[in-house]
Amino acid sequence: MNLDNDNIIIQKVLQGDVNAYSELVARYQNYVFTLALRIVKNREDAEEVAQDSFIKAYSYLKDFRADSKFSTWLYTIVQRNAISHLRKKRLETSEMNEERYEYLADKSSILENINYNTDKALLSKAMNLLKPDDASILSLFYLQEQSLEEIGQIIGLDTNTCKVRLFRARQKLKVILENNFTELKR
Repeated sequence: MNLDNDNIIIQKVLQGDVNAYSELVARYQNYVFTLALRIVKNREDAEEVAQDSFIKAYSYLKDFRADSKFSTWLYTIVQRNAISHLRKKRLETSEMNEERYEYLADKSSILENINYNTDKALLSKAMNLLKPDDASILSLFYLQEQSLEEIGQIIGLDTNTCKVRLFRARQKLKVILENNFTELKR
């Protein structure tokens, strides 16, 4: 994904070529959906958040400043949209309800539902056991390959705080993998 290409496409859209926006949507739709899914943890809700995020991005495209990557700006919109979506559903992103906690505590039920075919599927299951903030920072860093500075812009924190949160999220993921997914140990 080329920063210059994004800026060229954005200029086309701002000059009235509304069809050019579909190029940006095609380029970022998988990343946007993945980030939304990591936060809202529901496929239908993630699709809704992704669609709403692209609509918002289009509406506010004139406000985009090219001093950062378009992807960083877009992911900020997705992050905020997903959190707002959760709030609307009256879900706390930092707390798990009792029923979900009991389910997660029962390792045997987790292991029964895991797809044993690929490490990627296991990792995805493990990521889903993390709090949304932890899963989000890991996804942004490893899957979307955002820098710590870009992640800081997206989630509204300074770079050092992002570095600490990334470290802690990795530690939490490691514990989940060690305790629940022995298949990954080779």
